Amino acid sequence: MQSKPFDESPCKGYTTGMTPEKFIAKWKDSTLKERSASQSHFNDLCDVLSVEKPTDVDQKGDWYCFERGASKTAGGEGWADVWKRGHFGWEYKGKRKDLTAAYAQLRQYAVALENPPLLVVSDMDRFVVHTNWTNTVSEVHTIQLEDLKDAAKRDLLRWVFTDPERLKPLKTIDALTRQAADKFAGLAIRLHERGHDPHQVAHFVNRLVFCMFAEDINLLPRQLFSQLLDKAFHRPDIAQGLLEQLFGAMRAGGLFGIDEIEWFNGGLFDDSSALPLTRDDLKTIGEAAALDWSDIDPSIFGTLFERGLDPAKRSQLGAHYTDPEKIMMIVRPVILDPLWREWESVKSAIEKPRTSEKRKRNLLGGFLERLRQFRVLDPACGSGNFLYLALLGLKDLEHRVNLDAEAMGFGRQFPTVGPRAVSGIELNPYAAELARVTVWIGEIQWMRKNGFDVDRKPVLKPLNNIECRDAILNPDGTAATWPSVDVIIGNPPFLGAKLMKRRLGVETTEAIRSAYDGRLPGFTDLVCFWFENARAAIEAGSAARAGLVATNSIRKNTNLPVMHRIAATTPIFEAWSEQQWTVDGAAVDVSLICFGQVNDRPTRLDGRVVNGINPDLTSGLDLTAAKALPENKDGAFLGIQKSGPFDVPGAVARTWMKEPSNPNGRCNSEVLKPYWNGDDLTGRPRDVWFIDLPLGLNKADAALFVRPFNHIASTPDDDGKTVEQLRKASGSTSDSYPWWQPWRPRPEMRSRIAQLSRYIVTAETALHRIFVWLSYPVLPDKNLIVIPREDDLMFGLLQSRFHTVWSLRKGSDLEDRPRYTHTSTFATFPFPKGMTPADPVPSARGLQSAAAIEKAAARLNELRCAYLSPADQVTMAPEIVPGFPDRLLPKDQVAAQELARRTLTSLYNERPAWLDDAHKALDAAVAKAYGWADDLPDEEILTRLLNLNMQRSKS
Repeated sequence: MQSKPFDESPCKGYTTGMTPEKFIAKWKDSTLKERSASQSHFNDLCDVLSVEKPTDVDQKGDWYCFERGASKTAGGEGWADVWKRGHFGWEYKGKRKDLTAAYAQLRQYAVALENPPLLVVSDMDRFVVHTNWTNTVSEVHTIQLEDLKDAAKRDLLRWVFTDPERLKPLKTIDALTRQAADKFAGLAIRLHERGHDPHQVAHFVNRLVFCMFAEDINLLPRQLFSQLLDKAFHRPDIAQGLLEQLFGAMRAGGLFGIDEIEWFNGGLFDDSSALPLTRDDLKTIGEAAALDWSDIDPSIFGTLFERGLDPAKRSQLGAHYTDPEKIMMIVRPVILDPLWREWESVKSAIEKPRTSEKRKRNLLGGFLERLRQFRVLDPACGSGNFLYLALLGLKDLEHRVNLDAEAMGFGRQFPTVGPRAVSGIELNPYAAELARVTVWIGEIQWMRKNGFDVDRKPVLKPLNNIECRDAILNPDGTAATWPSVDVIIGNPPFLGAKLMKRRLGVETTEAIRSAYDGRLPGFTDLVCFWFENARAAIEAGSAARAGLVATNSIRKNTNLPVMHRIAATTPIFEAWSEQQWTVDGAAVDVSLICFGQVNDRPTRLDGRVVNGINPDLTSGLDLTAAKALPENKDGAFLGIQKSGPFDVPGAVARTWMKEPSNPNGRCNSEVLKPYWNGDDLTGRPRDVWFIDLPLGLNKADAALFVRPFNHIASTPDDDGKTVEQLRKASGSTSDSYPWWQPWRPRPEMRSRIAQLSRYIVTAETALHRIFVWLSYPVLPDKNLIVIPREDDLMFGLLQSRFHTVWSLRKGSDLEDRPRYTHTSTFATFPFPKGMTPADPVPSARGLQSAAAIEKAAARLNELRCAYLSPADQVTMAPEIVPGFPDRLLPKDQVAAQELARRTLTSLYNERPAWLDDAHKALDAAVAKAYGWADDLPDEEILTRLLNLNMQRSKS
């Protein structure tokens, strides 16, 4: 590392008579003991380096001092011989003493020293500087006494005092972990491709990884594993045998050659089996072994496991990497913050002047026992990342308590919180093993980092508290129960209700829904069952708090009942309504929800203190209390859910319509219709058509429409499966759901729109809430919500600000696009009196305020159509067969380019003055229908609409 030359000339306030040569000469032959020499030695060094001495600049010892730590008279031994906030902790030992032990002692007190970035130990002949930054690979710099003659070495020591950032390692633990994961990912894939079982591969690879870790922290004799790899590289045929010998020794302890091997076991080394390896495999392993595995992030095990398995199984396992800071957003409020508040209360009682010595010891002992007995459950633990961070957090907290206790005169305590504090449930046996490995590694790393020796006999103690079983269903089909614990945390599988039968199987899905019947709706996402079990555990007293992750759809629609049950049982005390979470390498929007009993703590939503959190993760007005109104029933429908290759480009459809009639004497034009989805509405029409075979046709009659039928039958999806194969996989038969018909043909919706001159649609998911007109025979896709009305009055009410504000709060969202639902948004909206979907249209239009609404609505639609299709830019062309709407085509290429940029989304993004004026006129007309002012703030509108909903739902 290069540095600017340092001016070592005398500086005001420093004693500069001490040169490097004089310092070396003075201390080289000194026989003074540590206690009598250390401060003098340190002050002389400050003179050599021309840096400030503690007593010269901080006479109170607030930020730079000797003997930082517990009072000597109180029985403590001091936490550091010298300390400078934000720079270093410094520990002296006598000459030729064990500096490794000194470093271990200093690490034990790093927390009390505010985690300085550098930890320095010295025996007055050597200075050993250890870096201590979070998430960096630790580096060590050793400077001998004679090295002080070297200006570069003096610069390095001077940075310890003046600029510690210069010593910050460039390599992070994250980078090391990614590098190691990349090395082993290729190995796992190659072993899998050679025909080895993926679970066996995962087990074997994790053994290799643990051996590298064990070697680099000296649990295996130094370089033993690396020497084994070097020997096998030249003779790959002996690699399997050598590894089996080593694994066998690690299983029960014993000799490997002349080396004594620790007793490891714990399940990871339950037998001696190994896989055969090639020279390329050994080269990969050797390159990985050259890395420093002592600081590796245990989340690597989940990464390795996931890449070595069938990707289709990942969603069931939950074995994916997640940013630790996101996990801590649950661990802190659910585990650490409540316990720390408890300790502050206990500490305050201990420090009261009149508290007896016996009472003090009982208070301290009681709290330490509370920590020893504290239990955490992750009922979807995957590779154990939540358990790993929870364990480290608990150990950190116990360590801080012990330091506080030492400062109060209770003497030094040894950490007792360990892996038994965390429990897990995981369906896959090898994912359960991974969780154990992750916890083991985390325990060992923490002990070493904080200066404590690793427990042995065995090194890897059995972790039977991480169970391998189904967390939701018992073998007999009843709802699973979980062990009694203090808190429940985790990241349950993200699997939507629509995908459960396909991913889990029909039998399993139906068994889950049956077991929870009466507690949750049948059609609810898989994650909801974990939330319900956690809620039930809190209600039964077998857990105090829970913090779980779910896709943010948990707060809407068919998932909302589980949130209502939670809110009715126990408070939601902290939540993040929308955060990005990494799943299978992709970011998804999730909600983090913490619920249960937490005393004396403000409720927080998205980091803000609030009075309470509603079931939909909002605060203030609780719109989840709104109920579906009888007068809105059957007022809105979903479009057609095709679930197969029922759509074709317009050019293909027109080619088919030109063909001669089919063997049944009927033309293809009878079974083809224009087809719109959300993109057609918010963008430009795509010119897509729909194969619309008459409902109720048997397979033989359907096949008589030759070209359309063959397209449905033979067109595969992205996975190469036809619609017939997909229907069978979902548990459907040709009798229950003919695969030549759409999955959800919506016959009632079709019959309603076929009777109208036009009908209203809005995109289910869109950036702006926009309603437009369509006309049958154009068919709507399931991404459109259909309102079968042809009057401008209903169009105006829906397009008004009042309905928009309601829909934004009542609907869910997909990323940054609000979602509109007919069940929770339309069904609950209180229309003006006399203008509800149940009121006869003629009587509604006859009300005094209706004409103004209709006029404003028609004008808004007219202006928007003129913007989308200017008269001088388009031509009308009849469709190739009668009975279909005329086609609106650009006049030329220039017009085509202009029309391409004119979409409703771009229009509402710009919101020109004319559009804003048209909406204001409509909003004013609708406000009169309610009898309200047209300038009410959004929150007041929502309050009034909710009151209307509550009044009508009770009547």
